[in-house]
Formats: sequence, C-alpha cells, structure tokens
Amino acid sequence: MSILYSVLAIIIILVLWVAFAYNRFVSLVNRTKEAWSDISVQLKRRYDLIPNLVETVKGYAAHEKNVLEDVTAARTAAMGATAPADKAQAENMLSGTLKSLFAVAENYPQLKANENFLQLERDLTDTEDKIQASRRFYNGNVRDLNTALQSFPGNIIASAFGFKPMDLFELASSDAAANEPVKVSF
Repeated sequence: MSILYSVLAIIIILVLWVAFAYNRFVSLVNRTKEAWSDISVQLKRRYDLIPNLVETVKGYAAHEKNVLEDVTAARTAAMGATAPADKAQAENMLSGTLKSLFAVAENYPQLKANENFLQLERDLTDTEDKIQASRRFYNGNVRDLNTALQSFPGNIIASAFGFKPMDLFELASSDAAANEPVKVSF
C-alpha cells in the first residue's frame, strides 16, 4: 500500500510541476506581449507627432520637399511593420529621416523659434525617451522568456506545449549613426 501512495505522490508532484511550469510560461508570454504593446503605444504617439512636425517645417522650408516626403514615407513604412525585426529596421529608417528633417530645420532660425515647433520638439524628445524605456522593458521580458524556454527542465514543458522564443527589439544597423537617438535639441 505504501508503494501505491508513493507512486501517487510522485504523479501528483509531477502534475503540479507541469502545471506550475506551464503557468510560468503563460505569464512570461503575456508580460512580453504587454511590453510589446507599450512599445506600440509609444511608437503610435511618435507617428502621430510626425505629421504635425512635417507641416510645421513645411511652412518654413517648402523647397525641402524631398526630405519631407522621405519622412512621410519612412513613417508609413514604420507603421506598417509588425514583427520586432521589421519594426526595428523601419524605425532605423525613420530615425534617419527625422535626423535629416532636424538638420534642415537648423537652417531656419524662425522655425527654431516657433512655439508650435518647440512644443513638438519637447513632445518628440519625451516620446523618444519613453520608446527607449519601453524597448528596455520589452527586451528584459523577452530575455526572461527565452531563458526559461531554453533552460532544463522547462524546455521540455515549453516544447511540449508549443511555446516559442520571441525576438528582441533591437535597433541594429551597420551604420553607427542609425543607433544614436534622434537628436532634437536646438
């Protein structure tokens, strides 16, 4: 009879361990999805600021049409990207075009003194800081999830239930300038 109780206890412990491990993976995946949502919110805020910025600059620098069109096209591409790797590439392109836009704005002292432009500059700086913080939070959650997925014995449960690793949100580029934050100080 004691053998039966021992086997039953082992089975109960094993079932509880599987349930605990499964619930841990569900929690990690949900935290990672929430963190990605935080990034999406901040990127949407950034995308909403860009048309106002373009319109403000357009009034002073109408002959800089190519720069304004490039910013608009990069914004559209960034909004359409969904996967972290695609989003990172599109964000690199958008950051580069914003740098060009701010370089153009340097040539227009009246624009730099415009209150609307200054407010947009502050809002964009704040948004860039929030994007960076959200990206760190997301990447930390992805790191925790991927570590749990690759660690023994959790990897057995993860593969049995189909949990997959997630990609980091990295702004990687061979161009070192693309990895720098958008400079919006005047």
